[in-house]
Amino acid sequence: MLIHSKATEPTGAAHDRVYRSLRLRILHGEMHPGQHLTLRGIGKDFGVSMTPAREAVRRLVAEGALSLSSSGRVFTPELSNERIEELAALRALLEPELASRALPRAHLALIERLEEINHRVRQMIARHDASGYIRLNLEFHRTLYLRSQAPAMLAITETVWLQLGPTMSKLYGQLRRTEPPHNHKLILAALKAGDEPGLRLAVRSDATQGLRMLKV
Repeated sequence: MLIHSKATEPTGAAHDRVYRSLRLRILHGEMHPGQHLTLRGIGKDFGVSMTPAREAVRRLVAEGALSLSSSGRVFTPELSNERIEELAALRALLEPELASRALPRAHLALIERLEEINHRVRQMIARHDASGYIRLNLEFHRTLYLRSQAPAMLAITETVWLQLGPTMSKLYGQLRRTEPPHNHKLILAALKAGDEPGLRLAVRSDATQGLRMLKV
């Protein structure tokens, strides 16, 4: 099998690789609000030319994951109170609906999988690993929501998560968690009981309570 080196990697493939990798860094809170980036720095980090770096940034700006100033500077967004409230409201609308649609398909294997992810969340907290915590917290929700069979709704939700990534890193520092989110336990209990109102409430609370702590 012929394996392309980065030097011979097609521009389209290089752009997609940079986009996906940078997107995950932002989604998982590996960047802080207001952190500046340069095309040259991105290119150096990923071993690509300016063109794939520029295309990856362009896509991420379009998704709201990065901001572009009038002078051409690229940075992660610093969200205003109004923007935090808007994104929290979107989560409050979308995520309870996704969970509700997933409930009829929430069989024992799914619940066991969610419990295992929640255990790994506890491990990340013990290690003081903010990015690992954010990654697994999103995995907990996404694993449930995939059972909703509502791909368009989930795609919109993931875009909201992406815009919140750096802010979630800031939030983790303020929460000083010692245990997984209490609402995860409530979500699991509601799934086991087939309790749709309880599930909606637990998901809504989990999605919004922390974010509203960030408003100043």
